Amino acid sequence: MATKNALKKQIRKTHTACPRCGRKSYHMQKKACGACGYPSARKRKYNWSAKALRRKTTGTGRMRYLRDMPRRFKNGLREGTKAKALPKAQ
Repeated sequence: MATKNALKKQIRKTHTACPRCGRKSYHMQKKACGACGYPSARKRKYNWSAKALRRKTTGTGRMRYLRDMPRRFKNGLREGTKAKALPKAQ
């Protein structure tokens, strides 16, 4: 039977949170993420996994910039203007 110290050496963390995607897929020895491909500039994605693409695609997150675009585009992407004052009802 293995000693206490030998067992401690066996139980090691291989993966930790990724700085880019936040998932626990960053391999500490390889210094690479298995989920997003960090530190590669291109995000990891494969067409053989359609479900994974669906989970990661645009619209699954907050979309802090894109969610306002349809409304802004409808108004001609105007910026820095004031709304016209409505006439007072009598």
